[in-house]
Amino acid sequence: MPQAPTTAGHFDHLRGALREFPPLLWSFLYFFFLLTGYYVLRPVRDAMGAANDPAAVFPLAMVDWFAARGIALGDYQLQVLFTGTFLSMLVLQPVYGALVARFPRRLFLPVVYLAFVACLVGFYFAFQAQLPGRGGLFFVWVAVFNLFAVSVFWSFMADIYTDPQARRLYGFIAAGGTLGGLLGPEITSRLVGQLGVGNMLLVSAAFLGLCLVCILKLGPWARARERQAGLAGGEEAMGGRVLEGLRRIATEPLLLAFALLMFFGVGVGTLLYNEQNAIVRAMTLGNPAAAEQATAFYSMLDKWVNWLVLVLQVLVTRAVLVRWGVAPLLLGPALLIVAGYCVLWATPLPMLVAIVQVGTRASEFALAKPARETIYTRVDREARYKAKAAIDTVVYRGGDLAFAWLHKPLATFGSSLVFGVGVLVAAGMTFGAWKLVREQAKLPPDSR
Repeated sequence: MPQAPTTAGHFDHLRGALREFPPLLWSFLYFFFLLTGYYVLRPVRDAMGAANDPAAVFPLAMVDWFAARGIALGDYQLQVLFTGTFLSMLVLQPVYGALVARFPRRLFLPVVYLAFVACLVGFYFAFQAQLPGRGGLFFVWVAVFNLFAVSVFWSFMADIYTDPQARRLYGFIAAGGTLGGLLGPEITSRLVGQLGVGNMLLVSAAFLGLCLVCILKLGPWARARERQAGLAGGEEAMGGRVLEGLRRIATEPLLLAFALLMFFGVGVGTLLYNEQNAIVRAMTLGNPAAAEQATAFYSMLDKWVNWLVLVLQVLVTRAVLVRWGVAPLLLGPALLIVAGYCVLWATPLPMLVAIVQVGTRASEFALAKPARETIYTRVDREARYKAKAAIDTVVYRGGDLAFAWLHKPLATFGSSLVFGVGVLVAAGMTFGAWKLVREQAKLPPDSR
């Protein structure tokens, strides 16, 4: 029987990998800076979503328009925010598709990140001026930023590493993001009370600027890999139709399986998030320091998630990917989430909601996501950049939208019904994972 790998053995593997693959260090730093910047923003975003003052979240004219029709906008806060996020994704997906089709990688990658930095500077001035509606716009923007920036990161990694290399190295690269996920909430929880919310956005912008340095450093390695394999270079425009990614998802079983897993996987997270949000809103109702307290609570939750992710990445992810492939990392978390929802269905206690939320997010980031990303090393560049971006944005936020609105009527009957339906959603996620495992087994080996 094979012995369990030791922590020291994993660090030996890391040292050997750094000698064999110099771009690993820049990949690690890239993901570290990216997720540090994101997790500086995430607690601020979550606090906006849980705010009890609709005027801080939505424009005053919008609040008044709904109030004149007898609708309290605050009662539908998350549903409206998720709707806005999904509509933004629909608008931006063709824009991103055109950018990828018409410009080479050396141009469109920096442009994406420079646009994000410019937006953060704009939000800084909006928060400093206390502009009405800043919270809702910021909530939507952070969701868009997270999905596009992370999707582009992993697409770029698939240009650099082959499938066998990805199985060996993606756990280490993902650990860089986890360390960033630990540092980001720590920065926010320690500094938000002293600097204020607005200045945290400039801190995040600085980390995104460091991502640009890593992109420039990794460019030569991506070009070298493509030349070795005789592939069309990423420094050439990809061409093709702007909406080609969506067409391929509808017609190719592998990409459809990715989309199915993503849709139901988002569903289990959204139902949990909405229940957690209701708890936080009740906890901070009538408190003048509600925004700071909610931000600190979400920072603490993020830290617990990322510590668990780091342990799993160091001790489990690489060993399982190298030895058994993607199947255990896709099916195992799905089955655990089914079990977690069954527990919540029977006993919907607030503390259990937080525990299952931590376990769900940790298994996604540490196990399922690295497994999914290794599969993308075995498909063509159009699938990696166009179809993957559509799955990671439009399908993802479509799931958010559907389950955020589903949660509203379910919640009127109590948490038990929410989690009972969640069991069925988690079962759908498990089916998507099984389908993806079957379809990826039909792929030819990585030509590189």
